[in-house]
Amino acid sequence: MNNSELAAWRPRVVALDIDGTLVDHEGVLPTEVRRSVRRVTAAGVPVVLTTGRSWHATRPVFEQLGLPSGPAVSSNGAVTVAFPPFELRNVITFNPADVIERVLREHPSAAIAAEVVGEGYRVTRQFPDGDLTGTIEAVTVDELAGSDVSRIIVRDPESSDTEFIELAGRLGLHGVSYSVGWSAWLDIAPAGVNKATALAEVVADLGFTAADVLAIGDGRNDIEMLGWAGRGVAVGDACAEVRAAADHVTGCFAERGTAQELDRWFGVRRASRRVPEPSRLAS
Repeated sequence: MNNSELAAWRPRVVALDIDGTLVDHEGVLPTEVRRSVRRVTAAGVPVVLTTGRSWHATRPVFEQLGLPSGPAVSSNGAVTVAFPPFELRNVITFNPADVIERVLREHPSAAIAAEVVGEGYRVTRQFPDGDLTGTIEAVTVDELAGSDVSRIIVRDPESSDTEFIELAGRLGLHGVSYSVGWSAWLDIAPAGVNKATALAEVVADLGFTAADVLAIGDGRNDIEMLGWAGRGVAVGDACAEVRAAADHVTGCFAERGTAQELDRWFGVRRASRRVPEPSRLAS
């Protein structure tokens, strides 16, 4: 959008990453951010949590924010739900056998997990405390590779995110999507699946288009979403790759950057104004 379009524009859907955008890496949701999100919902604008977390780990943030009943995108786009009440709207899966074999060939010390939607994870070895939530079941590599999954997580706390970026490059993965987290964490999802693909379906169901969406995130798994949305905003702590994909970079998390961006559109003086019907501004 050029400056004149931006001046006339207003978000009609807000898509929010969770970790590093709404909550810190300890899981704490700042009061200022919660208040800003509530101004969005008070204005009648749908807020769609769009996260790499499982739904099991997404639900507590959904409830802390006090969001009204509506959709949420989890597992980097592989799982879409409606809540409350809970309704599983879409799950996309893939066969992980080849991925698991390649990962362990390149990085034998890696811990690997497969998400069990709505419940927890099956893991080949223990993950660091706090990394995973829900029921954790230890299984063999063969057991993990033996059935289709919505997501595979590769983790090694002794490595760095840079080493995992290099690992992803060496794997030569085909037929899947992948993203490297802020630590030595690699998410592997079905081919062509990411936050943007799932969000596009959710937004269409709501009666809007990409041009109507304000998306905020800070991770590499937000890159597609930030590029897809009418206005993609990176939190200031994001790496250079993420900032480059965004239309705007807001303040760092500690500066309440997410609240800064939301208040630009839904500040106290603007919160009571209801939004008009969907626009058709080209993205």
